[in-house]
Amino acid sequence: MGTVKRRPIRGDGTTEAEWNGWPGLAQLPAVTASLLMPAGARALVVAPHPDDEVLSVGGLLAQLARSATPVHVVAVTDGTASHPDSREWPMERLANERPRESRAALRCLGVESEPMRLGLPDGGLRKLQGLLAGRLLDLMRPSDVVFTTWRRDGHPDHEATGHACAFAATCIGAQLVEVPVWGWHWAVPGDARVPWHRAHRLLLDPDAARRKRAALQAFASQLQPDASTGADPILHATTVARAARDYEVLLT
Repeated sequence: MGTVKRRPIRGDGTTEAEWNGWPGLAQLPAVTASLLMPAGARALVVAPHPDDEVLSVGGLLAQLARSATPVHVVAVTDGTASHPDSREWPMERLANERPRESRAALRCLGVESEPMRLGLPDGGLRKLQGLLAGRLLDLMRPSDVVFTTWRRDGHPDHEATGHACAFAATCIGAQLVEVPVWGWHWAVPGDARVPWHRAHRLLLDPDAARRKRAALQAFASQLQPDASTGADPILHATTVARAARDYEVLLT
């Protein structure tokens, strides 16, 4: 999945037991979907790869869909680099399968609109950050609330997407909300590298939490071991466990 200096993404990462044992998470100030979304605002969710929209704000999307809040999902890449050297999951198969998985996942959340696919290269967003920002400027509205991956998440594509969104949102006057995805993997409870002062805790009702868990199961390509290479699933057990939380942490 790539690494960033001092923030490696390898192994299973920090466990949920470790995170759940840290009282700091429960002490984060609460936020609700209605507080995040002013009247008349649209949620613009910018996902570096198919599945990031669910891993980051799947529970929130379920709540917004239930309240008929407008939601627009932008898929920056089609996730075709997730299985290098795989005979079971070549890039051509992933190019068809991962967008299909994303659509199925969004339907689980109650989001019926079709994601906009930008078709940028998986693993290559760092060099295309300016291009991505320009594409996003054409899509954003000043009244949007933009949800995307954190600018220091540890994955190069996540970070490039976060930076591009931040630039475009600043230019157009939209509100930006960043969400850690891989940050939970390399960080530890109380980690000074995480801007906890910006963090808020969104509680998920049982229906939203259930829908998020079901939506993640739509990504079969990421949840199964690769028999052709012997590789473990792309989404680690710890990642799946984090998606089962009854809350989401957002950086406002």
